[in-house]
Amino acid sequence: MSAVDVSYRVRGNGPPLYLVHGIGARKTTWDAVIEGLEDVFTCVSYDLRGHGESPLPPTPYSLDDLVDDLEALRQRLGHERIHIAGHSLGGMIGPAYARAHPRQAASVSLLSTAAGRSDDDRAKLQAVGAAMRRDGIAETLGTFVSRWFTDPFIDAHPERVEARLQQVRDTPADVFLSVFDIYATTEMAPWLADVSCPCLVLTGELDGGCNPRLNRFIHGQLPDSRLVILEGLKHALMIEASDRVLPHLREFLLGQTGSRS
Repeated sequence: MSAVDVSYRVRGNGPPLYLVHGIGARKTTWDAVIEGLEDVFTCVSYDLRGHGESPLPPTPYSLDDLVDDLEALRQRLGHERIHIAGHSLGGMIGPAYARAHPRQAASVSLLSTAAGRSDDDRAKLQAVGAAMRRDGIAETLGTFVSRWFTDPFIDAHPERVEARLQQVRDTPADVFLSVFDIYATTEMAPWLADVSCPCLVLTGELDGGCNPRLNRFIHGQLPDSRLVILEGLKHALMIEASDRVLPHLREFLLGQTGSRS
């Protein structure tokens, strides 16, 4: 494997749940969710390679690299089977891991991710990538704000929006562009049917890039899945509405462990 030893945190007790953040984010993305799950799960959050406190190997990265990092972390911590919840790019790493390591994947939660993109969907992503390379990532952040957050949240919590933007600024440009490329070019449609473990598919009603159409497609391709569309929300679910994500995630995960807690 080409794995690196990522920076991680472990909180809670119970079956292991690995939490995988998205592009330019950090393991702290999951803090509020962990508070609602650590009573029944051992929550493992980590920084993707090149992000936060994790090592910075040379780019470009591949989806297989990110899967290898997750498997190396599982082996390092000694967990036999793991539940995985991923947001955005993390929602691609989770099912890719389950496909590569089916015996180790107990369940996967795909939050705000995409598959079954149309030519128009792909063209829009290519345009965003081209703009970042042409004008710079910092200069295109306004585009992400409107994609990630609803207007009421932007008005009410500018400091939380700014904190998310600062995470992007603090991510090396070549890393951000590399993981964006993975997100933009990965198409899970050809292999989603190979993901045999139970899955939760969840997105926001107003998420432009990971919209309900694409998530209904994911739900239809997976052999065993549950679909949830959260009304009135965009992409940054873990920041804007973790309190609305948590009940669905907790109910799904407890259903896989047979617990009624």
